Amino acid sequence: MSRILIADDHPVFRAGLTQYLAGVPGITEVGEAASGNEALNRLKEKHWNLLILDINMPDRSGMDILRHVRCSHESTRVLILSGYPERQYAINALRAGASGYLAKDSAPEELLKAVRLVMSGRRYVSQGLAEILVTELDQGDKPLHAKLSEREFQIFGKIAAGNAVSEIARELCLSVKTVSTYRARILEKLHLKTNADLTSYAMRNEIIQ
Repeated sequence: MSRILIADDHPVFRAGLTQYLAGVPGITEVGEAASGNEALNRLKEKHWNLLILDINMPDRSGMDILRHVRCSHESTRVLILSGYPERQYAINALRAGASGYLAKDSAPEELLKAVRLVMSGRRYVSQGLAEILVTELDQGDKPLHAKLSEREFQIFGKIAAGNAVSEIARELCLSVKTVSTYRARILEKLHLKTNADLTSYAMRNEIIQ
């Protein structure tokens, strides 16, 4: 018997997903959270077997929420359900402790497959992501952004999307100086000079659209 919490800032999407999962045998409760902080509060209130989490949340990054869950709610598994490209975000999410990564445009049957697999204690990756992983192993060479740490990649994505350093610092609860240091490190690793270069690189590599 499983209890599932859905954390996503789109009410229509949440409602549809809740209705779908509520009719699945073995799922006894489906809860909702519209923001990262609300999700963390609901996790404190009671135990949830599975958190279905969007990366792009209004108040704090889904990756930050994922790290918090892995540290403070170890028995709660996390399935990332996101509109961000698998190639760029899934590996970092899995490294950070997610039990699976699924694109939002996946078929309902694939979502249910992912939920059941994760709830059984295993990890889920789509067929497309599995092929990407195999291809990267065969190719050997990795893109420059593969050298970024999880935090660097997170901040890289926000800068490339046009967020100011002060805004990123506030969202991630970091100092402006710390974010600026990350920015300098990211530019160095990617051999770039400006924020515009970061945006251009991110678009070429389908990190942002």
